[in-house]
Amino acid sequence: MRRVALVALAIFLIDQITKLVVVFGLDLRARGEIDILPPLLNFRMAWNRGVNFGLMSSEGELMRWGLIILSILIVGWVWHWSAKSAHGPLARISAGVLIGGALGNVVDRVAYGAVADFLNMSCCGFDNPYAFNVADIAIFAGAAGLVLFTGDRGAASGGKPRPKRRKTP
Repeated sequence: MRRVALVALAIFLIDQITKLVVVFGLDLRARGEIDILPPLLNFRMAWNRGVNFGLMSSEGELMRWGLIILSILIVGWVWHWSAKSAHGPLARISAGVLIGGALGNVVDRVAYGAVADFLNMSCCGFDNPYAFNVADIAIFAGAAGLVLFTGDRGAASGGKPRPKRRKTP
């Protein structure tokens, strides 16, 4: 569990530091946007009151606190699951990445009433209207890692593959 906790802490700190530097240090709140490597990477301020891409967005406190509680429940479940599971180090790292990202967004919702999104990437004539943050990347990567590294214990975790069950007629 130490690995899960250390990875979660590292992701959480990276997320919060990048938000402080970009949103407050560079004053993206007031500036609204800063072109970094247009069109590939830009900072675009967005306060996300919903889930991914602003889905289920609401100005109401009920949604805000509902999302905070849901996030904490998911973090608790992933933590509990990773403590009880026999999956390998990649699954535990993935759990830590997801937990750190989720807690980063929880802190935003508690402190600001919304998640501070600021990364915007576009390419090849496609103008992406959405912004995201390090926590969003971590949540996605952690969830993908859990899917990839918790199936067959053979290659992904370094353990022996599970024997196949015989079907009985």
